[in-house]
Amino acid sequence: MKILLYAINFAPELTGVGKYMGDMAERLAASGHEVRVVTAPPYYPDWRVRAGFRAFWYSREKWRGVSVWRAPLYVPSRPTGLTRLVHLGSFAITSLPLLLRQAFWQPDVVFVVEPPLFCSPAALVLAKLVGARSWLHVQDFEVDACFELNVLRGDRLKKIVLGFESWLLSKFDRVSSISTAMVRLARSKVAGLTEVSPLPNWVDLAKIQPLNRPSCFREELGISEDQIVALYSGNMGIKHGLDTLADAIVLLHEHPNLTFVLSGTGVAREKLMLRCQGFANVRFIDLQPEEKLGELLGLADIHLLPQMAGAADFMLPSKLTGMLASGRPVVTTALLTTDLGRLVQGLGVVVEPENPKALSVAILELAADADRRKRLGSAARAFAEANLGHETVLCAFERDLSALVQPRERSNSTASP
Repeated sequence: MKILLYAINFAPELTGVGKYMGDMAERLAASGHEVRVVTAPPYYPDWRVRAGFRAFWYSREKWRGVSVWRAPLYVPSRPTGLTRLVHLGSFAITSLPLLLRQAFWQPDVVFVVEPPLFCSPAALVLAKLVGARSWLHVQDFEVDACFELNVLRGDRLKKIVLGFESWLLSKFDRVSSISTAMVRLARSKVAGLTEVSPLPNWVDLAKIQPLNRPSCFREELGISEDQIVALYSGNMGIKHGLDTLADAIVLLHEHPNLTFVLSGTGVAREKLMLRCQGFANVRFIDLQPEEKLGELLGLADIHLLPQMAGAADFMLPSKLTGMLASGRPVVTTALLTTDLGRLVQGLGVVVEPENPKALSVAILELAADADRRKRLGSAARAFAEANLGHETVLCAFERDLSALVQPRERSNSTASP
């Protein structure tokens, strides 16, 4: 099978969506499929093109049996609603020649990841040109989230953009998303849309396991073994409720047995560092490479997963899978009626979003109860093993791909003399 993956983020050496796309491409290539990727230079979550890549040049590389084609794009240093639109639009335009070039390759499936919505029309055109099946995977309903969080404003603009999104959804052969609520939301956007399936984020359970010893990061950061570590690890963006986390840290910054470790990069990091300046129990470290991720997640006694109110049903943080696999409890800010709240309930603690006092109380109560931390952490690991394993999710995805292509293969066979 020839499979074309079309996504703005493809950075296998990092974490998050770029890493998931790398896992997907590597697995499909290892299974004997021909895989090509049309993407951008890696820039996320720093919002800066990584060393070794160039923002304004086309490039091509071979990675673990996968052909990777990269198109230039505009990367704003301080993304806003307007500059994000320009950023996404620039990739949609510059990637178009690379995408259309794949028509000569004749892919069987065109798999496009949203965001960005901008790329979906070109993916549909390519699929139509070559008779390929089209699959849209929604990692975030970013349009809904942007309006909910007031990154974009205006009833008229919202009606136009959401109408365009619904029309696009109706044109794909299959649509998938990462959570039950997001699958339900996709179905609600298009009357009669039935080919919507869950494709959850996954985690490599062999690489991320509960540590039965102190993490090497304790020594590196000078954190004694009697300290309870509350860890935030991941992108520091505007959708992640970091103001609430900062307020909670202010309330707890003099607690003698609690240390906060904040690992990651993003547009909100500088503001977070200013809020925590001078606090002896707060450490900032950079986003860690894949080979050190297990040690970093194992540093936590408690994982922190703040989210802004209104965002939890439009996105499910990709960082959650690693947290659960590490066998440590999660404290998240979400409503219990959201997918995030329902998922974390029983695997950690769910508190009201944008309520620093409630978050600080939850952290303190969990820090003081080692038995509860152990019980919740064990439940988190068991859930990851049963539902989020790399092999489990990707095997099911490969079966769905084959089922999607089979009608086309039967049609071609019937048409042959």
